[in-house]
Amino acid sequence: MENKYTGKLFILEIAAILIGLVFLVPFYYVVSNSLKSFSEILMNTSALPSVLQFKNYVNAFQQMDYLKVFMNSLLITVASNILIVVFCSMAAYMLVRTKKKISNIIFMTFVAAMVIPFQSIMIPLVKVAGSFGLLNSLWGLIFMYLGFGSGMAIFLYHGFMKGIPVELEEAAIIDGCSPFGVFWRIVFPLLKPITVTIIILNSLWIWNDFLLPMLVLQDPALRTIPLATFFFFGQYTKQWDLALAALVISIIPLLIFFFSMQKHIIKGITSGSIK
Repeated sequence: MENKYTGKLFILEIAAILIGLVFLVPFYYVVSNSLKSFSEILMNTSALPSVLQFKNYVNAFQQMDYLKVFMNSLLITVASNILIVVFCSMAAYMLVRTKKKISNIIFMTFVAAMVIPFQSIMIPLVKVAGSFGLLNSLWGLIFMYLGFGSGMAIFLYHGFMKGIPVELEEAAIIDGCSPFGVFWRIVFPLLKPITVTIIILNSLWIWNDFLLPMLVLQDPALRTIPLATFFFFGQYTKQWDLALAALVISIIPLLIFFFSMQKHIIKGITSGSIK
């Protein structure tokens, strides 16, 4: 049957375009005001800049020590993702393949931990972290991200692994593969769609997170990008021109990452829908 372009479809397309424009409005305000002087921002935030102030980006880059904070954020994000993927994939595999009551209890405990608000545990967390010497440490922060990210990662891996046939693992064992080899050579490659999804979700969360690094990292040399951006807002002055420029250069790495992973995102969505 030939698909016809109907008036209903046209209305849906117009509505989708309008909704897309609404979501782009905040980006317009951030980018346009990042190219204005401070006084021009105060006079009219909606208008286009009369003179492009590219020096805002230069000043923001220098004042926030962008290369340093970028490497801090990159180390935290990459290391946290590696640990979450490695440990949570193995944990989910054991919980799925071990048919015992304790496995269900452990899995439900991880799922229940996802609904606990961070604000309710942040004060005890800081006290415990201080007792173990995890404050003012990038690796201490990475360890905390492993804990906070495990619930969602195990939940996603657990659901995805149920669709992997056990016969593949049994055939590998018959061929002499060890249990460790079965997981890393047979099972883990099949987890690529959900692994990419988990990495993207965690990268967006960890890269943009402000509250946990603010509680853990007190040393200015350990600041992440959100912390460095925050220090443009003082008690008596707010450097909107520099802060907005800092926001723009802070989201550029995420945009590059997202567009580079776009093909894998589509594959993950289609693979999940087929399963």
